[in-house]
Amino acid sequence: MAEAIPKTAALIGAGMVARTHVAAIAASDTVRLRTICSRGIDRAEALAAEARDLTGGEVAATTDLDAVAGDPEIDFAIILTPPDARSALIRPLAEAGKNILLEKPMGRNASEARDVIGICRDAGVRLGVVFQHRMREASRRAAARVASGELGELGLVEISVPWWRPQSYYDEPGRGTYARDGGGVLISQAIHTIDLALSLAGPVTTVRAMAATTRFHKMEAEDFAVAGLTFANGAVGSMVASTASYPGGAESITLHFDKACLHLASGQLLTRWRDGREETEGATGGTGGGADPMAFTHEWHQGIIEDFAASLVEGRAPLVTGEAALAAHDLIDATIRSARSGRIEEIAQ
Repeated sequence: MAEAIPKTAALIGAGMVARTHVAAIAASDTVRLRTICSRGIDRAEALAAEARDLTGGEVAATTDLDAVAGDPEIDFAIILTPPDARSALIRPLAEAGKNILLEKPMGRNASEARDVIGICRDAGVRLGVVFQHRMREASRRAAARVASGELGELGLVEISVPWWRPQSYYDEPGRGTYARDGGGVLISQAIHTIDLALSLAGPVTTVRAMAATTRFHKMEAEDFAVAGLTFANGAVGSMVASTASYPGGAESITLHFDKACLHLASGQLLTRWRDGREETEGATGGTGGGADPMAFTHEWHQGIIEDFAASLVEGRAPLVTGEAALAAHDLIDATIRSARSGRIEEIAQ
């Protein structure tokens, strides 16, 4: 018989996205928040106080990662820190038997992402990745349509992320750098849309790209990238991503099949059948494409967190495994390589 839920979580990191996770757990009946761990105790205590108000339960604050690793009440840790510190945090937690739910990206590049997967595999713990866009109603409906085979073969994929960030966003120390973030718009913003698109269209095999930093930002990495793509299933496509597109618009994915075109944007799925029918599903909602990067609901995070907790109870893989998340990392790495080399870059399958 499966053990009872709720499962108990610790948050590692108290930065920008931590409040979204606190709100998501507070709204959940299947997950309980026990501890918030941060390098700064003031920040951890402030967030823990907010969490206690929201949940009505006891939430501890600490700077001691070893204490979190040694707490037998904690079933899994949600890692929210920038990607430059991931392995050093994950290893002691995983080796102590804590399952890991990891905010994107898994690492600063695909090699680091594979290292994280290896750490969790060797420790025998489950690894999940927070790609919350897969939890949107429209995304789930699109996945079901693609899986059904009713659309025919895929021929063309269009990925667009026309976002905006003010310079003040990049003035935060480390943001938009290779040393802390691993890059710019591709790995920090567009990775969500890239992951969702690849979950629907399948992996990419070749990339021809260019990337640049526009006059609108002072930052080390790219705030604009464009690429031509070839997919393993024979489809071709394009990807455009920017944080220089004022005032910021909705990201979109358009998939052209033999029998219909699927268009995902603003939380809705529009299916245009080639016989003239049109169907709209899902509810509109923001995703943080404008000046406020946190302008989105906590409900998608809640879905990811609850799915991960359920995977521990049911003995199954979570919705987004580390291995599944690698496809986005491989495409981002290949895009940057191609932009630097001026050549078509291949992605090993």
